[in-house]
Amino acid sequence: MGGAYIPPMAKKPKSDPPNYKVIAENRRARHDYAIEEDLEVGIVLMGSEVKSLREGGGANIAESYAAVEEGELWLVNGRIAPPYAQAKTWGGHEERRKRKLLASKRELARLWNATQRKGMTLVPLVLYFNHKGLAKMKIGIAKGKKHHDKRADAAKQDWNRQKARLLRDKG
Repeated sequence: MGGAYIPPMAKKPKSDPPNYKVIAENRRARHDYAIEEDLEVGIVLMGSEVKSLREGGGANIAESYAAVEEGELWLVNGRIAPPYAQAKTWGGHEERRKRKLLASKRELARLWNATQRKGMTLVPLVLYFNHKGLAKMKIGIAKGKKHHDKRADAAKQDWNRQKARLLRDKG
């Protein structure tokens, strides 16, 4: 009757893909602005907007900006594609409307400070669903680049590419 007890093997957890999904990205922002820091904020959406984003309806944040108005943070000129077919019977949503962004009062004060006193602007960088499935937006506190700054960045990127190519070929 000897022998060691061998417990049954544990089942491996299901490897469901995480809910994280990028919906829209503002790639032009990093070219046009020098991003000093970024901040994750929530976004208030209607049901038809969420459904439209989840079904791949698409969004565009390239022409949009964020602004602090009357103690609240707003996304201005952001576009969420027309609602999915069933939402039309319930009214749906406007494609371009001001959408409220959620941030703490301390963060709001800091953002207002940056935009009013330091001449910075709030640029949306990425709109995404986080791992919990909530719609979030990453906004950057940015300063506009001058033309010569853009040229310097392009030259720096070129040099980094050449350097990587040289190291890869010789290495």
